Parts: sequence; structure tokens; C-alpha cells
Amino acid sequence: MDPKKQLLPPKENSLFKRILKSYEQKQYRNGLKFAKQILASFPEHGETLAMKGLILNCLGRKEEAYNFVRQGLRNNLRSHVCWHVFGLLQRSDKKYDEAIKCYRNALKWDKDNLQILRDLSLLQIQMRDLDGYKETRYRLFELRPTQRASWIGYAMSFHLLQDYDTALKILEEFRKTVQKTNYDYEYSELLLYQNLVIRESKHMEEALKHLNTYESNICDKVTLQELRGELLMALGRTEDASEVYRGLIKRNPENRDYYIKLEGSLGLTTVDERLKLYEELKEKFPRAQVPKRLPLNYARGEALESLLDPYLRAALQKGVPPLFTDIQILYTEPDRVQIIESLMDKYLTNLEETGHLCDTDNEYKEPASILFVLMFMAQHHSFLGKTEKALSLIERALEHTPTLIELYIIKGKILKHAGDYVGAYEALQEAQALDTADRYVNSKAASYLLKANLVRQAEEMCSKFTREGVSAMENLNEMQCMWFQTECAKAYYRLGQYGESLRKCHEVDRHFTEIIEDQFDFHTYCMRKMTLRSYVELLRLEDILRSNRFYWDAAQTAITIYLRLYDHPLTSNTKENDINTGEC
Repeated sequence: MDPKKQLLPPKENSLFKRILKSYEQKQYRNGLKFAKQILASFPEHGETLAMKGLILNCLGRKEEAYNFVRQGLRNNLRSHVCWHVFGLLQRSDKKYDEAIKCYRNALKWDKDNLQILRDLSLLQIQMRDLDGYKETRYRLFELRPTQRASWIGYAMSFHLLQDYDTALKILEEFRKTVQKTNYDYEYSELLLYQNLVIRESKHMEEALKHLNTYESNICDKVTLQELRGELLMALGRTEDASEVYRGLIKRNPENRDYYIKLEGSLGLTTVDERLKLYEELKEKFPRAQVPKRLPLNYARGEALESLLDPYLRAALQKGVPPLFTDIQILYTEPDRVQIIESLMDKYLTNLEETGHLCDTDNEYKEPASILFVLMFMAQHHSFLGKTEKALSLIERALEHTPTLIELYIIKGKILKHAGDYVGAYEALQEAQALDTADRYVNSKAASYLLKANLVRQAEEMCSKFTREGVSAMENLNEMQCMWFQTECAKAYYRLGQYGESLRKCHEVDRHFTEIIEDQFDFHTYCMRKMTLRSYVELLRLEDILRSNRFYWDAAQTAITIYLRLYDHPLTSNTKENDINTGEC
């Protein structure tokens, strides 16, 4: 095509600019009208054909869109607009590699086009082409050295490539140009990101010095102290680190990690040293739960009993339903289990005989405590595999208070552990009758139904909390409810309905693909909002996303089915029975 024929006269050129404006403002009907006016006089104008295709794609007319864009490209292969538009179409179809090729072709004809360079950089970071990303960000940096995103993007490209020194030089130069206000959150985030790069470069002394220098400019004081504690520990300055962690505990005495790190900074190795520390902390923070709970992990024998007794009694008097879950970690050693059981048996005997948890306490009666003792003991015996004893105890608790939902949930768990999934579901159904608005109970009941391979009933159970007018399965898929889909896949597999099982596995796989695609919007957003540490975390999470438990469960089920079908191919007689949805 003669390039001269692709040049528009002034009138049509102004119309073409109005097409671009209409596209940017999402006034697609106006854009099509202007394109029609140009094409009436210049039917082979490539860029107009391409823009018409792009607008049609936005209106959902994908096939027509591709036809117009390809026609425009054939008519003007030297137009950066045509190549850019073709790249945008490929990007909308998630064909990122193809889109990158289109953008590179567009840059051959307009190497300094900012919009194309920005779009290319987004695709490169999405596809983790880090070397290409660095080149593109450098080009953007050259063209727009005054823009904040140019500096940050260029620095981050080196950071992701682990060239920490260059990244730090760029960040430091940029930091000098930043105008600060009194409480500047974005400047604070820049400093914390800079500190992250210094730490990852293994220059811990410099990182600590950096924190101390810019302490007044960092708004997130908790993160500041946490980082200081980590750096002091890494540098072997344990005494200073212990003071930092004591300060953090004073700020938040319920943060378990601070106590563990304080132990490490004090170099405590023996049980006695740890118990002494927690005695001191209990006196300082008498209302905090963590310094009372953590010593239970270390104590043994009489020491454990002396600590466990007041801890259990306080929880039973308050009526704490998840008490068993709280101390379940102690069930790793028979001696500990014996201590717990003897204490609970003693409480139960005392309550039955005197109405008190403890022999020495006669101040007031504790009528509700017996309920929570029975609840705990039922879970205790269920965990040890004594199902009959557990059921008799939970029935006693239900006789005492038949309106407590937690009792039915525990009864369901006991029956589930014993392999009676239908009985477990029935127990949960009773719980749901007491509170129909409780989604947790609804989900548990559905889970037990799936364990019992009753998929249809599980779907009906979930439909109570899904959108009206849409089938529960469809709505759960929209909501990316992966626990339901993985359990559903396993149930279908057990029923021999391999087609339905594979469908559920592929739905889970699509969710993970969507999560990876969803990060696309954050590439520009995080640069703009300066949430740089979170952005780096996001990129690293996306890189290992498919190590998630839900993906593994679905993948294992799918692999098992594919291997089975390979070893035992379906015949024409069995195909219909095994693959169709069937009754369940």
C-alpha cells in the first residue's frame, strides 16, 4: 500500500483525533460514527480500520474487531497505531506474548511513544520478562525523567533482577528530589522500600543506620520497631533487640511473635529460664492471654499442672468454646494428655458434687462450668479415638443446654472423625435450625454432605446463601469458593463420575489463572500509590501461587483420574455411566 494514501486531509485527520478521544472517554458509538465518516471517503485507511476494530472489541463484537484490525494492518504495516491496536486486542484475549510482539513492532515505527512503552512494560512485568522490563523502564526514564513512576519503575527493575546496588543508587537520587510534608505516608513507604532493598542486599548495618536516620519520617512506627528488632538480632546485638521487643510487647501484649522473638534475643534455652520470663511478663500484663498460654508449650510434669490448672479454670468459668482447639498442640506427649485428663476429671467430679470447679473455692456456684467441662471432655475423647465416650459426654451436655449451637457442631465433628458423615450432617442440621443465618454452620453441613458423596444435597444446602436466580454451583464458581469445588471433585471421583470431577478440577485451575491475570491492574496502581513493599510481596506471591493447598488438592484429583483413564480407558458401554452427571 502506498504510504501517501494513508495520509488523511486536515478534515478527516481531525475526525480521526475525535475517534481517539471517543475511545479514551468510552463513547464508543460516537467513535464508530466518526470512523464511518472517514471510511466513506478513505475505505482503505489502515489506522481508522484498526481503531474501528478496537472500538468493536470494546462492544463485545470480537470477530468483527479482529477482521477490521487485520485489514487495517495489511493496509498500513508501517503504522505504530495499527500494531499498537493489534497488541491491545491480543492483550484483551490474554495472549500476552503475542501482544508483546505487536508492541515491539509498533516501537519500530515510533520508538519514543510513551503509551506503547508503558503498555509494553506492564506486559513484561506480567510475564516476568525482567530484562526486557528493565530496558523499557530505562527508555521511559529517559523520556520522562521528572515523573515519579519513571524513577520507581526503573529502580524496581534492578531490584527484581537482584542488582541491589544500582537500585539503591537510583532510589537515593530520587529520594533527594522528593518534597516532604509533615506526615507524608508516600515518602515513608519509599523509605521502607529503600530499607527492604538494603536488607535484601545483606548490608544489615547500613539498613539499621538508614532506619535510625529517617526514623522521624517513617509513619508506620510498629513496622519500624519490628525491622529494628530483626536487624539488631541479625547483627548479634541481642541486648538492644530485647529492649525493642519488650517495647513492642508493651504496645501489643497479645502478639505471640513478639514473645518468641524476645525469648530468642535473651538467648533462653532451658525450660526454667523461659518459665521465669513468662512469670515476669504475666505480672506486667495481668490481663494479657499470651504470656499465660505460651509457657504451657514448654512446661512438663508438676510445672505444667500448676500452670494448666488456673488457665483451664479461668477459661471454663468464662465459657470459652474453643478451649480444646487452643491447647490441642499439647496432645503430642502422653504425659501431658494424662495431666489434662486428670484435671478435667477432677473439675467434673467437683462440679457434680459441690457445684464448684475447685475444692478450695466456695464463694459462688458455677452452674455453666459443667457444660464447658463436658464439651471439652467430649472433644478430648474424640481426639483420642474414644468415640462412644465422646458421644455420651456430648449428649450429657446437650441435655444440660440443648440450645447451644457449638454443642451440635462438636457432635458433628465427633461423628465425622468416626466416619459417620451422614450423622455429622444431621447434627449440623440441628445446629442450623437454631440459627438459620449462620453461614459457618451451613458450610460445615455442606462439607459433611460432600464427604458422604451427597453432592446434590450439598448444593441445596449452599443455595441458602447463594444469589437467587442462579444455580448454587454456578454462583459458588463465580465466588471462587474453592473448598467446595475441591471437595465436590473428590466426591464425584468417589462416585466414579470422572467427567464432573475433572470439570470441578479445571474450574479451580481457572481460578488460579484468573488470580494471576488480576495482578495486571496492580502494576500501575502500586506505582501510583507508592505501596512498593506490598507490590513486591504480590509479585513474589504470584510466582509461587500454585503451591496453594486448594490447587494441590484439585491437581492431585485430576492427575489421579487421568492416570486411571489412561490405564483403564472407558469403553462405549461404560462411558455414558462414568462421564455423565448422573444422580448422586
